[in-house]
Amino acid sequence: MGSRGARAAAAQQAIEGVRELAGAGLTAEAVFRRADELLREVLEYDAVCWHTADPATGLVNSVLSDDLSLDSFEEAVRLEVWTDDPATFPKIRRSGVRAETLSRATQGRPERAVRYREQIAPAGFGDELRAAFDAHGGMWGCGVFMRAADRGPFLARHRELADTAARHLGNALRACHLPPVGAAGFDAGPAVVVLGASNRLVAVSGPAEELLARLADPSRTSLGLPLAFAMAAEQARRTVCGLPVPQSKIRIQAGDGRWYVLHASPLQGSAADEVTVVASAATPADAMPLYLSAYGLTAREQEVALLLVRGCDTRDVSRLLAMRPYTVQDHLKSVFAKAGVASRRELIARIMLGGGH
Repeated sequence: MGSRGARAAAAQQAIEGVRELAGAGLTAEAVFRRADELLREVLEYDAVCWHTADPATGLVNSVLSDDLSLDSFEEAVRLEVWTDDPATFPKIRRSGVRAETLSRATQGRPERAVRYREQIAPAGFGDELRAAFDAHGGMWGCGVFMRAADRGPFLARHRELADTAARHLGNALRACHLPPVGAAGFDAGPAVVVLGASNRLVAVSGPAEELLARLADPSRTSLGLPLAFAMAAEQARRTVCGLPVPQSKIRIQAGDGRWYVLHASPLQGSAADEVTVVASAATPADAMPLYLSAYGLTAREQEVALLLVRGCDTRDVSRLLAMRPYTVQDHLKSVFAKAGVASRRELIARIMLGGGH
């Protein structure tokens, strides 16, 4: 077998391994570490930074990297939120692909990108490959792959392979966000933090200290607090400037499977660029769509499931969604099968109460 054939075989083996991650029952961190083992050689990258994301907004809410220095991570947050560079994650998603290289997006002139000039090149890298891990309409995470300057840019085959892997990683991360089984969760009421310039921690409420620890990123950064809080604060600052934001809140899931919602708002009259971030346990209205999406339900199946949870019977669903009753029944069978339940009661318990089955 020639080098091209050997390369193709290795790539196919890596993709099969990534595909299997969706059914492995892993945490997001474990998915990332296993994906690194599978993809590093075939994608031929020298460093990687992994993120989970709020699937509803696509905003990153955690960071994991064993390769990159995160000593000036506040600058990475600033560039991500404020810089209109080529090949940002929103632009990649709007383009209809899952992966893009900076060299291709800039027609071979990566120096056109601010993040290349300020971060990538000074760190000794020559190209960046970004992949968005989308599944069922949401971005569950993403990866940033770096290639050393002396190795040349990523090639078309690298981008195509990353695009294929991204779809499977989206499914794997989606499966990591299923509802907790029988978990009582942690709820000490809303937690409040105040962030100053560069998102430095200024003050915290009592419950915030424990919640910050529970939501800590897998990798320690110079922020000194979870990435999700800094992202929420930067989005709030954008609203003050009249700039568009995906939403005014960011969702993040703790290790026990429970979702939290972060709301941020600038402090009125503050001259120090201070922002208050309030974190609270997600309400059923916030969490249910996320859990239903995590089960892999289609948009129509989610509509049916939400009506069931709200107390509608088959006739109500049929009328409200303009469906024939037997079509509703077909959707119900699919919802129950994907959620691993046998009845409406079990479905409600699973997605609202963290109940077992």
